[in-house]
Amino acid sequence: MGNKVVIVGGVGGGATVAAQIRRMNQETEIILFDKGKHIAFSNCGMPYYIGGVVERDNLLKDAKDFAEKYNVNVHTNSEVIHINRAKKEITYQAGDHHYQESYDTLILSPGAHASEPDLEGLNKEVTFPLHTISEMDAIHNFIDKNKPKTCAIIGAGFVGLEMVENLQTLGIDCTIIDRSKQVMKLVDLDMAQMIQEHLQAKGVRLVLDDGIKSFANEGRTLQLSSGKSMQADMTILAVGITPNTKLASDAKLQIGDLGAIAVNEYMQTNDPAIFALGDAVETSDYMTSTTRHVALAWPAHRQAFIIASYLNENKIPYQGTLGSAIFKVFDLSVASTGHSAAALDELGIDYQEVKHEALSHAGYYPGAEKICIKVLVDKTKQTILGAQVIGENGVDKRLAVLATAIKGGLTVTDLTELELAYSPPYSSPKDPINIIGYKA
Repeated sequence: MGNKVVIVGGVGGGATVAAQIRRMNQETEIILFDKGKHIAFSNCGMPYYIGGVVERDNLLKDAKDFAEKYNVNVHTNSEVIHINRAKKEITYQAGDHHYQESYDTLILSPGAHASEPDLEGLNKEVTFPLHTISEMDAIHNFIDKNKPKTCAIIGAGFVGLEMVENLQTLGIDCTIIDRSKQVMKLVDLDMAQMIQEHLQAKGVRLVLDDGIKSFANEGRTLQLSSGKSMQADMTILAVGITPNTKLASDAKLQIGDLGAIAVNEYMQTNDPAIFALGDAVETSDYMTSTTRHVALAWPAHRQAFIIASYLNENKIPYQGTLGSAIFKVFDLSVASTGHSAAALDELGIDYQEVKHEALSHAGYYPGAEKICIKVLVDKTKQTILGAQVIGENGVDKRLAVLATAIKGGLTVTDLTELELAYSPPYSSPKDPINIIGYKA
């Protein structure tokens, strides 16, 4: 590879690939540009700072420390605005000035931004997205200054559900509004109903199968598609993210069908000198080879390793994204991997469901709580196509076993053969995972 690598964007993709390249090669010149002040931060931790669970500084990675640790030339507050592919040169803006920088290899990690609907009456003084540190600070400062009593959360995905817990903890009464008939579309309706019942038990109001049409009263009155209206002191917009593709598109790099940067199995764009990773790219699905856009931390970190390895003459293809995910909402942990029933229906794949409710560990040992596991199985091959787990304890390890089973090509009946560790505080002699195999 050439000796000069330029990286556009930090956070989980850009900062990680810079560190990976340096671990593999001490000679490469690495230059990293980020338009923000912070070279890396934890998006996933932001709701918990707002809720007072974690400290702000613990979410941030200091640019100077990063630069010294990995011998990377870091430019913060520097936005790359143009790529000249013919000259292998980027143009970046720092303050009021424009500068050029050449590259042998260019890596794009521009990330994504929070989607914001264009709604009449939206008042940004009381309506907030959440995807960046500045957006997080704006929410935190608004709450600290104005002491809102009520909040409307538009969207019932990861951000919406994590925010509702943290805002309710602060004493703010929350209403979740979503156009879907259920919260969290990553899981099936029967599993989502468990989440919905838990939210309502915690005092959260749910407005489902309805959407926001417009705002009035300086953004504090929400007009819904159904014709109903409601009042809220503040609103959180959690309606998803949009990949940042303008830089790539302007450079005539291929944008895929899902609106993200198209890459091959080595994370190369249609220009072999330019790679891309993270929330801005679309990759193949692990099981079906269809295209997916999955904005999660694990894929970004794995893609960073794939790129760094390729640049150091070790070609390891990215195998595709499984989409393993977990989040916490009040007392429940919710996890999923692979495909939901709705996704399989859309793909036209014939499947069967295996579902089991059990206790997280031996019932006579204190703290045992209900756990529900649902596995979707290929009717012909009996391989596992997707899994969902919900409960208060032991959710993460069950989901991890099922994700590993998918990667290992195990059939559902193979789950009976898994010799999983047992002790009363942790499980049962036959783990709920084993029981799924027996029930199949």
